[in-house]
Amino acid sequence: MKTPIITIVGRPNVGKSTLFNKIIGSRVAITAEEAGTTRDRLFHKVTHPVIDFFLVDTGGLEFGKGESVIEDDMQTQSRIAMEEGDLILFVVDSKTGVHGQDIKAAELLRSTIRKPVILVVNKCDQILDDAHLAEFYSLGLGQPYQVSAIHKTGIDMLVDYIMISLRERHFITKNDKDYGKITKWESAHTQVAVAGKPNVGKSSLINAILNKEKLIVSAIPGTTRDSTDSFIRHKDKEYNFIDTAGLKRPGKTQRGIERFSALRSMAAIERCDVALMVLDSSQPVSHQDQAIASYIIEAGKGLIILANKWDIPQDDLDRSGQAGKSEKRPENSEEKLRNEYIVKLKRKFPFLSWAPVVFTSAVTKKNMHIIFEQIDLITKERKMRITTAKLNTFMEQLVHEHRPTGKGRTHPRIYYITQPETEPPKFIVFVNKTSAFHFSYVRYIENRLREKFTFTGTPIKIEYREKERL
Repeated sequence: MKTPIITIVGRPNVGKSTLFNKIIGSRVAITAEEAGTTRDRLFHKVTHPVIDFFLVDTGGLEFGKGESVIEDDMQTQSRIAMEEGDLILFVVDSKTGVHGQDIKAAELLRSTIRKPVILVVNKCDQILDDAHLAEFYSLGLGQPYQVSAIHKTGIDMLVDYIMISLRERHFITKNDKDYGKITKWESAHTQVAVAGKPNVGKSSLINAILNKEKLIVSAIPGTTRDSTDSFIRHKDKEYNFIDTAGLKRPGKTQRGIERFSALRSMAAIERCDVALMVLDSSQPVSHQDQAIASYIIEAGKGLIILANKWDIPQDDLDRSGQAGKSEKRPENSEEKLRNEYIVKLKRKFPFLSWAPVVFTSAVTKKNMHIIFEQIDLITKERKMRITTAKLNTFMEQLVHEHRPTGKGRTHPRIYYITQPETEPPKFIVFVNKTSAFHFSYVRYIENRLREKFTFTGTPIKIEYREKERL
């Protein structure tokens, strides 16, 4: 089910980031008086009783500027964000009135972008009179919505209108009769996101799995601009493989469409049950790869690491890291090379010891069947629920072998443990005082849970909770 994307645009210093923070309910974007503070776009998922949506903050939209490479990049990102968003919040400043840059932006929105626009007049400490309001009507973008983001006035009414606009765009609401049908249909198909940085072979892998050339494949990084769904039936089971645009390293300057692709990829990861994190086995593991793994874990999704391009011998790479002519590895060195590679992965991903590694090649279709086996296993593991009785027998043994270390004067004490949720599995440990426990004990509990119950390929969540005193 597609999650709508709402983009906030406007010239610098009209309060876009403050509006972004108030709508999502937390202070994520940096806000300051200096114009141009938001250099990159930020995005955040907003959970709403009617329709969930992604909210995107952008740098200031200006015309006739571009005094530096960074400013040029900001303008490109803002324009692409407008083109790719489903709904645009165009923010102007009530105190300065309509600016020449506002007029040019409104012309762009009407003539080129042609997306639904909500005109937001910010910094309205009091209701505007008709004469002042008429100035904003002159932009030709319909009714202006008056808000004061800094005081959070008018925000609820604005969000209500956003919901109306999304319904007009035919997005399904949570109380719609079709919502349950769509959710049921999606749950009948295992949703698999294929994620990774650009040019690691994601689209080629899906083509190999589907046994046909469905997706665009190119040596140019970033060919896949949006998420693409591919349905397949394998051994009487239904799967939806979601190809995604390559994710980039957080904080690294990304031009234009590449940064917006990160949002699309995050949306795909959030839709999935299991994510395939594709690595180029002929290249060293990078910070970008580590960041992608973190995204998947934070989203609570199942994870399989695919060491792709395993048909390329490691010693056949030139100094630039590019593959030369491929030759088949000797059989007696195959297992040794796999083991050496897994050791390297463990050093780069010490927090992912529970994620299976599958060595693949889109060219030779190596181990395609193993991918399905691992997806099925992880799907089952994510749904596993351990009875409270078994958990507490386990916990008694665990505490007996290694009592929790304390902080401060309070001696840490564990009363019992339960598992209230699955997908991903979540455990609540009831204790006397949460602050008395050292953080390392959670890691100890997780490691022992995995030793006892496995939980292959899925993150698990453990939370301390203080037992209520009678």
